[in-house]
Amino acid sequence: MKIHEIGPVPNSKKSVKRLGRGIGSGTGKTCTKGHKGQWARSGGGVRIGFEGGQKSLLRRIPKRGFTNSWAKEYSIVNISDLERFKDGDTVNAEALLEKGILSKIEPYGVKVLGDGKLTKKNLKVSAAKFSKSAIEKLEKLGAKIEVIVNEPKYVKEDGKKKAREEVKEEKPKAKAKKA
Repeated sequence: MKIHEIGPVPNSKKSVKRLGRGIGSGTGKTCTKGHKGQWARSGGGVRIGFEGGQKSLLRRIPKRGFTNSWAKEYSIVNISDLERFKDGDTVNAEALLEKGILSKIEPYGVKVLGDGKLTKKNLKVSAAKFSKSAIEKLEKLGAKIEVIVNEPKYVKEDGKKKAREEVKEEKPKAKAKKA
């Protein structure tokens, strides 16, 4: 076998349908679009979701709720996930990433919830938030709990994502009143 003998797999290359090339081709004259009408015109047809004037499906379905763009997002970890660590280990966001418990850290950090059982003792757990049940379970096992205040790198203002430092600089300072 030589390079010039190699070709595509049989029937893998389908020829393009040639439109408007005479009546003998079977796709001549109207080019499979029929006579006149909206669909026969260039650029013809209707927009996506248009149903001929009747109320479209998207407008018929009831809408509920909203998305809170100001919600603080935390990476959630349960007490049972901390079972992978050894006695006396330090548990923080980076350690959780290394162990594969978390795939990414959300902007506001990690929140520890109290679901499941934990047998490891004397853990040093650092997170942005803890649930009440998580605190109780960790304290029973003699774990040290450290709450980290984690401000995200970016904030949303006027619908645009800006660095936190830029927002602080842009705020105008109060002018002194003349007496």
